[in-house]
Amino acid sequence: MTLKDIAFKNLMRRKAKSGFIFAGLVIGVATVVAVVTFTDTMSQDIQHKMEKYGANILIVPHTDSLTLSYAGVTLGGVSFEMTPIVQSQLSEIRKIKNYANIAAVGPIVLGAVELRNQRALLTGVDFKATQILKPWWKVNGAKPGVNQLLSGSEAARILGLKIGQSVNINGKQMTVSGILSPTGSQDDQLLFAHMKTAQTLLGKPDEVSLVEVAALCNACPINDMVNQIAQKLPSAKVMAIQQVVGARMETLTQLRKFSFGLSIVVVLIGGLVVLVTLMGSVKERTREIGIFRAIGFRKSHIIRIILIETSVISLIAGLMGYLLGLGAVWAGFSLWKKHSTTLIAADPLVALGAICMALLVGLAASAYPAGLASRLDPNQALATL
Repeated sequence: MTLKDIAFKNLMRRKAKSGFIFAGLVIGVATVVAVVTFTDTMSQDIQHKMEKYGANILIVPHTDSLTLSYAGVTLGGVSFEMTPIVQSQLSEIRKIKNYANIAAVGPIVLGAVELRNQRALLTGVDFKATQILKPWWKVNGAKPGVNQLLSGSEAARILGLKIGQSVNINGKQMTVSGILSPTGSQDDQLLFAHMKTAQTLLGKPDEVSLVEVAALCNACPINDMVNQIAQKLPSAKVMAIQQVVGARMETLTQLRKFSFGLSIVVVLIGGLVVLVTLMGSVKERTREIGIFRAIGFRKSHIIRIILIETSVISLIAGLMGYLLGLGAVWAGFSLWKKHSTTLIAADPLVALGAICMALLVGLAASAYPAGLASRLDPNQALATL
């Protein structure tokens, strides 16, 4: 009979103890897998949404001016020179090294127009880009076509605009195709039109007032991208909206820190369960170990028997824990986000890590009980018979 045979028979004879160790490891591994998988899935989901949610890089004309403004109130400023951005030059952005990290580039042209004896700010935009840059927009009516306007809610109220109404802007008849629902931003007070339409009305052909860029991804080098764009557009000022970028990345970092911290606690608890259970098992097997020693088993043989038992339980517990943790995340997302398209991937590396973790925790926790068992005096053990 080999040591493996003895170890397997011990597991079958002590099903309750083995089951308790197995349960402790399965719960620990499943919890870690669930937390890690949930965090990774949420991070990917958040990251995917953030890549398409708003601008975090701004391109504006170079200017030597100090604008005096506070809390939305502009008191004026002194402007010496401003170099306009040429729209045709924006194609240079596609040549930067990290262009694959850019979700959208939205050029904007701004200018004041006369409408019903009032001055309003007309904004020319790329409406395809706004779907990514401004996904919170809700349009009552339809987005504008050629010779049509989209009005902010506050602008529509003040100017008395209604859907389908025709208005004259700089001698050109324009139709209000839709009105934005209130956004709580400056968009509520603007009039929007297609870029070329607005450039024609404002007399600014091929001219852009500013450019919004949505670029955020996992470990996305925002500052490097700013420098790359600045090199391609030397006549413009490129800057990162640091508050937005910092907040988004900090959210992902905190999620990962929480998952790692919780994983360490759960692993320690699982190891403690194995240690306590094996300590009790060694005490119960004092006579058995004494007989083994008396018939010629060495200390190394006793240690190997206990480690083999723990290894078998740990390997099975690691696999079961991974499957249980993955199932828990899938069930949680199914109940929590019924209409979610988030995919939960069965990562082979997580599965391998779960099995290795269970094996490492099991062996580490069983090392002391195994050493304690090997040091039992066979004479004292047999004296209890």
